[in-house]
Amino acid sequence: MSEHRRKPPQPQGGGRASARRAAQPRPGRGAGAGRDVPTASPSGPYAEQSDQGSRAGVRRSAQKGPAGRGRGAGKAGRGAAPGRPDKRLINYPRSDKDGWKRFVPSWKFVSGTALGFFAIIVAAAGIGVAMVNKPDPNKAAKAQNNVFYWADNTQMVATGGSMNRQIITIDQIPLSMQNAVIAAENESFETDKGVDPMGIVRAVYNMAKGGSTQGGSTITQQYVKNTYLDSEQTLKRKVSELFISIKLGVSEEKGTVLAGYLNTAYYGRDAYGIQAAARAYFGKDAKDLNPSESAFLASVLKGPNLYNPDGGIGAAATPALNEQRARKRWSWVLDREVEVGRMSKEERAKYKDGDFPARVESEQARGMSGQIGYLVETAKQYVMKTKGITAEQMALGGYRVHTTFQKPKVDALVKAVEDTRNDFLDEKKRPELDTFVQFGAASVDVKTGAIVALYGGPGWDKKYFSNNANTIGVPVGSTWKPYVLAAAMQYGTQNSGGRGISPDSKYLADDLTVIKNRQGKPLLAADGKPFKQKNESSTAYGYVTLNEAMEKSINVPFAQLVFDVGHTKVREVAKATGILEDSMDGADNASFALGTSTPSAIRMADSYATFAASGKHREPFSVVKVEKDGQPLSGFEAPKSQQAMDDAIADNVTKVLQNVVQNGTGTKVKKLGRPAAGKTGTTDQNKSAWFVGYTPELSTSVTLFRTDPNSADKKLISMNGVGGTDSIHGGDIPAVIWTEYMREALKGTPEQSFPDPDDIGVVADSAGAPSPTPSPPAAPSPSPSTPSPSASPPASPSPSRGGKPSCKPWELYCDPNTTGGGGNGGANGGANGGANGGANSGVIGGADGGPSGSPSATNSGRPGRPGGTTGWPTGAAAQ
Repeated sequence: MSEHRRKPPQPQGGGRASARRAAQPRPGRGAGAGRDVPTASPSGPYAEQSDQGSRAGVRRSAQKGPAGRGRGAGKAGRGAAPGRPDKRLINYPRSDKDGWKRFVPSWKFVSGTALGFFAIIVAAAGIGVAMVNKPDPNKAAKAQNNVFYWADNTQMVATGGSMNRQIITIDQIPLSMQNAVIAAENESFETDKGVDPMGIVRAVYNMAKGGSTQGGSTITQQYVKNTYLDSEQTLKRKVSELFISIKLGVSEEKGTVLAGYLNTAYYGRDAYGIQAAARAYFGKDAKDLNPSESAFLASVLKGPNLYNPDGGIGAAATPALNEQRARKRWSWVLDREVEVGRMSKEERAKYKDGDFPARVESEQARGMSGQIGYLVETAKQYVMKTKGITAEQMALGGYRVHTTFQKPKVDALVKAVEDTRNDFLDEKKRPELDTFVQFGAASVDVKTGAIVALYGGPGWDKKYFSNNANTIGVPVGSTWKPYVLAAAMQYGTQNSGGRGISPDSKYLADDLTVIKNRQGKPLLAADGKPFKQKNESSTAYGYVTLNEAMEKSINVPFAQLVFDVGHTKVREVAKATGILEDSMDGADNASFALGTSTPSAIRMADSYATFAASGKHREPFSVVKVEKDGQPLSGFEAPKSQQAMDDAIADNVTKVLQNVVQNGTGTKVKKLGRPAAGKTGTTDQNKSAWFVGYTPELSTSVTLFRTDPNSADKKLISMNGVGGTDSIHGGDIPAVIWTEYMREALKGTPEQSFPDPDDIGVVADSAGAPSPTPSPPAAPSPSPSTPSPSASPPASPSPSRGGKPSCKPWELYCDPNTTGGGGNGGANGGANGGANGGANSGVIGGADGGPSGSPSATNSGRPGRPGGTTGWPTGAAAQ
């Protein structure tokens, strides 16, 4: 390379490179701790430079950052420089710690935070207590009426309000009452501060779970709660109650608080306050109550709907159950007073179980005579269920309830019952037989489901508080058989190949026939022998159609049919028509088909209305409009209809039940003089009798049973001999009442006919049913759905009723020539006492299974039960 192209050497320590190096930051281990670094090696310009002085070294040093990697530099990079104080208000995360320790709060931080929150809570509580006012019992002493109206909007009755709270001072409340309430409800009342911390915790926990906000409360808290007339359960109200209770606990005398609570509490019988309660139950002033009466009123405070011996609203609040609860609670309160030192053992010994305090007649009951009490109770139950309110809230008043009850129809039903009762019963002549006979009835509009009339009993004013129209516990007998038939029409049997069967299908009907399960094995009675179903009559019917079996109410065919269909299928059909599951017998035995279930009269009338309406079901209802304090409440529109079954099935059931009225056990109903269908029902040992029937307009059920209303268990008593007759059947007294009522209720209503039913199902005879006589060769073979000629013996006269005279004076429409008799049959009868036969040894297995496949061909060419190959005895037809 030429000399003039060569770059002259730069002097050491000078030139442009030196200037650049001088401009670079000097690396070091700390932000402010550098040291001198040589810019060149002493060996000369072409010698190797050190790592720190080279360009690469400069870059590496720059990448490490100006702060270096020292510990002190790291701290400075996160916050303040070493030794410099942290100026943040809250040192969190902590600047003086490394890693996870930065997030561990110091004890100063924790204690300061807790103290701050406590201060806020105390301040908020103080403000809350200062802002709330003490309750004024005088303002809460204004009880309001509940007014109930007939369907035509005329007033039926005004209830409540007549016994407003009467405020008395603590010196007018006997010490025995004070002791009873404190012992029973708040032992620590005289020492607590008005609130129960654990009760508050429970309330908050329940609210967090979405449950009730009510929890254990002190007497002070309950007093505060009683002053809220709306009884709305909200968090805001609970907080307000808490603040007021705290304020009362620290600023009010305990005697004033206790008097306030007793003056605002509800005791039942429309009585608010201890003075009104003493007058309502014992006809005396509160100051004259003795320790036993005081313990009773303290017991009622637990919940009047369930502890008032008069009874309350709901199936669990019957007079008998309420009195049982009240007696136990009364005894417990007295024992509790001894336990907490508020009564001596000697004083307690004066009150034995037989000394339960006697009560005066209810003023509330006297004000609702006749059927009014039952009508009001039914409407109340509907309102409470629809809106989810309690009996105590309902008793506060302010409701205007418009019902579906039609006064002319209620009056007609009462007249029909009382006229028949007067002609039928003579308690003076036959006191051992004609006492305790009870009547119940209900009538429902077919097109809407509205309950237009009911008969609940003699009346509240006669001290009969149970509503017989809405009582669950009386077996319905053979009125249950239409559900078995409807299930067979809808689901078929194991012999019909899954197709619904026709009512022309034949079943063996002889008395004492062995009933078989779905596997063809005999059911076993309690003694281990084959169960034999008993009929009302010993007549040898042979094989009869299901239509004829319903007409004469023969038990055996339906006892067998329920196994061929399946018990579950029958329950499904009954439920679809409105029967409540909890009223159905849960046993899968033969008696289930004969009416061991216990629906109410209201439910039976509504259920049969489904047949009358061609399979459309509407839930029964008794209220169309409700106003509270002048404002209408929602939810009281008429229930919408649902198709419970095919119209052809419902219309065919109606046709079968029309035959019962025209030719069977319900012939007395023919006196109505217009199209009607229905079914009689009689139970084992003649303990109840029913008639449930309908026209295209109304569906009505009537029940007759015998029970002592004052007995503890309300056990049903046999009606054999009642009214001077050997036995009572559904086609007798109940049918007469039904006819008398329906004639008056339908007066002026244009007559309507039931729809003509379509053909339905296939004829599926039971095992052993004879085949029809063979047709001549030239004739065409019969259709599978064509019923075969009956192979049963010629029709026999109606069975006698044990020598009962053909007509009695009370039988308003008795016709000695009428056939059909009383073949209702006992609901539970069995030759071997096997009411639950078939439940043993698992022989019922498969009772609810579906169809078992296509049936084998029979000589008739129709579907039928398979022959001997399935294990059925070949001699079955000879029984």
